Amino acid sequence: QVQLVESGGGRVQPGGSLRLSCVASRTIVNIYNMGWFRQAPGKERESVARILGPGVTEYADSVKGRFTISRDNAKNAVYLQMNGLRPEDTAVYYCTAFYGGAYWGQGTQVTDSS
Repeated sequence: QVQLVESGGGRVQPGGSLRLSCVASRTIVNIYNMGWFRQAPGKERESVARILGPGVTEYADSVKGRFTISRDNAKNAVYLQMNGLRPEDTAVYYCTAFYGGAYWGQGTQVTDSS
């Protein structure tokens, strides 16, 4: 099993930046599929970004060019750098790992402060 703990959410003005962190309870060296989802009020959970291996990333069209996903295997961590934040990015962001099943963190809130 994998436990995931997110941090880094908060209130931010439009155009601002946040960096979300996700730390796993075990090594992620052999967990090839990790990513971030988000769920806004009244909406379904959606994929934001995935990292599938060295240099292999996927992004939702709505965040391309603004968000960057990365991982640090030595720290058992995955990050989401969010720049140019918009009001529509307001949501609870969840870290996820697919390793014989899907594992989810508890979520971290990102809120537009405008």
